[in-house]
Amino acid sequence: MKSIIELKDVKKTYKMGLTEVNALRGVTMHVREGEFLAITGPSGSGKSTLMHMVGCLDIPTSGTILLDGQDISKLHESDLAQIRGKKIGFVFQSFNLITSLTASENVELPLMFQGVSENERHKRSKAILEKVGLTERASHRPMQLSGGEQQRVAIARALVGEPNVLLADEPTGNLDSKRGAEILDMMNALNKDEGVTVVMVTHDPVLAKKAKRIVRIKDGMVEKEE
Repeated sequence: MKSIIELKDVKKTYKMGLTEVNALRGVTMHVREGEFLAITGPSGSGKSTLMHMVGCLDIPTSGTILLDGQDISKLHESDLAQIRGKKIGFVFQSFNLITSLTASENVELPLMFQGVSENERHKRSKAILEKVGLTERASHRPMQLSGGEQQRVAIARALVGEPNVLLADEPTGNLDSKRGAEILDMMNALNKDEGVTVVMVTHDPVLAKKAKRIVRIKDGMVEKEE
């Protein structure tokens, strides 16, 4: 199974006034195509910074990041944005849906930025909402949906562009245990049945155990893999 994401001796240092914070201290790891990986660790361990690296949301201070064989560690933001739009789908704890848009319109939004035609956007939005079980809620706005339904819309939006990787940052953090379990089951099904590569960032060791492989981060370094 080939690696779709590779990090080689990645370091990230932030300057806060006169202070330097070493968020990552030389991380080397990989994400295999088609796997379900959990990145976990305590608050302040560096896992959020690592998510930014894996998701092309930021570039490292030093080291190399390969996404599907392409070195992205020195690209400009405009180039990173294009790569993110095509290859990575994001799901966040806070859903990040636009309240004035319907579920269907929220899902279509990334396709608009990619220049996809209106008819094709409607077609793909309808298909992906059916896949996540929200066909009858397509015309509802976020405030008319439950938390679990909003997160399913967010997952549909992340998948509509057919990305290589689904990156989920604390995806069940704002949900009760039942709805959280439903979202986790959905991500497992997408990974198992659709072959979607899933990277989940979580501080919860119980959630992390649902993944096929766990990378534990501590003090900006990989502590261990399971």
